[in-house]
Amino acid sequence: MARSQSGQLLIVDGYNIIGAWPDLRALKEQDRMDEARDLLVARMAEYQGYTGVKVIVVFDAYNVPGAGRQQKEYQVEVYFTKKKETADEKIEQLVFEFQKKNRQIYVATSDYTSQRVIFGQGALRKSARELLHDMESAGKEIQQQVEKTKEERFSRRIELNEEIAKIFEKWRRE
Repeated sequence: MARSQSGQLLIVDGYNIIGAWPDLRALKEQDRMDEARDLLVARMAEYQGYTGVKVIVVFDAYNVPGAGRQQKEYQVEVYFTKKKETADEKIEQLVFEFQKKNRQIYVATSDYTSQRVIFGQGALRKSARELLHDMESAGKEIQQQVEKTKEERFSRRIELNEEIAKIFEKWRRE
């Protein structure tokens, strides 16, 4: 998974994923939706950074006054839909736009109705469970690389005899 997958796009149905991932769902149920959104975006940024897959997260702001904004957090594009626009509609629009740019598009959602429309436009589905599995695998690979780097760094130290080590220590203290 560490190989670059640039040219690919992952569009994430934000609230659908929040409702499907246990730790994010727990935050939502504790009325900590802002934290759940922030954590999802941060995780998607890590995923994007590690895989090279461009990530867009879409949050449904249907019937929410002042909605319809776009922002960029951690190099991840985040969309809040316009008033009276659903996340599914925004995702469909994005799939159509990026399909023209000849990209391989995945949509992370477990919404069956949305999936059917997405397939019709040529995008591939990634369920919430599949995305969580990908995230966990990426996290394990990152941790393995960190451990390997630590081991390599420590194994590259030059062995010094005691006399030279004392000289260096003396210089360090002066």
